[in-house]
Amino acid sequence: MAELTVDNTYGIALYDAAKDLGKVDSMLEEAEAVLEIFKREKSFYSYLKLPAVSAADKKQTLKEVFSGRISQEMLNFLYVLEDKRRIGNYERIVRAYRKLKDEEEGKATGVVYSVVPLNEEQMEKLQGQTSALLRTNVVLRNEIDKNLIGGVKVLVDGKIIDASLKKRLEDLTAAIKS
Repeated sequence: MAELTVDNTYGIALYDAAKDLGKVDSMLEEAEAVLEIFKREKSFYSYLKLPAVSAADKKQTLKEVFSGRISQEMLNFLYVLEDKRRIGNYERIVRAYRKLKDEEEGKATGVVYSVVPLNEEQMEKLQGQTSALLRTNVVLRNEIDKNLIGGVKVLVDGKIIDASLKKRLEDLTAAIKS
């Protein structure tokens, strides 16, 4: 639970700073670009998390890698994370930032799981139905789940809408047993 507090604290701090600077969108783009680099260059990210290397050395490396490529504000944020030994929380911090931005814009993001890829019309229909049900603007992305027999499962902000065939069969079995 303490990790969630850390992630939210830093996510809120970054979001508030970006809002004050009028750079909410550009800071999110930069944060996500840095995250992609961390995911792609695992050894670089592992180096930044090493406790045996001084924060000053890691900050110098960050400067060499990112100076002129990201804003000074984002670079300063990475420095703070290094100073506080929170760089390992970076992905969750970016996720918290994105969630704050979505909430402010009155939208939620989610995932619709299906056995086969859904077409654009199906996605729009599901987004509309989910938005109406949750009373917020929902943007969904489609992921394949081969464990489903049929139907779909939607996950938005920790809420699950299970319209899968497997769930229907489980409900039917429970009804027959009772």
